[in-house]
Amino acid sequence: MNQPRTRLLLALSLLSTGLLAGAFGYGAANLVPTFNSVPVEMRLDFHTELMKMNRITMQGAMAVSALSAVALAALTRERARVLTAAAAFLTITSFLITRFGNVPINGRIKQWAATAPPAGYAKILSRWELFNDARTCTAMAAFALLILLALGQAGRRATEHH
Repeated sequence: MNQPRTRLLLALSLLSTGLLAGAFGYGAANLVPTFNSVPVEMRLDFHTELMKMNRITMQGAMAVSALSAVALAALTRERARVLTAAAAFLTITSFLITRFGNVPINGRIKQWAATAPPAGYAKILSRWELFNDARTCTAMAAFALLILLALGQAGRRATEHH
């Protein structure tokens, strides 16, 4: 794990997965409660505009997180491989939850913003929030595994030098 290429991949994995977990965490802790405290029309308009921006940034963060963790798993062994493979799996899970859970509801929200929300829209928004919580948890768990790996590597290097 001391090879420069492997250390660089670990750094990229930590950075991208940390950004992903942070963005999802910020959304869950701040955006969703704000969505729920403003008039529904305002929420729908803001949500629609936010998703335009998130389409690029969040998918990019998920892709870099997953690809760097998969590459890192291919270059490592034993415990490091298990941790990075699990982190990659969790990041891919975040993507799948987003793609098949949140994105279809985002499409409905976009339609509602242009027209009006249907009866029972609150249940659909609650389901979006459940998907959001799930992808936030998977992204944070992936980040935690990579931190655990980095701490283990740092500890191993420290004991080798003494």
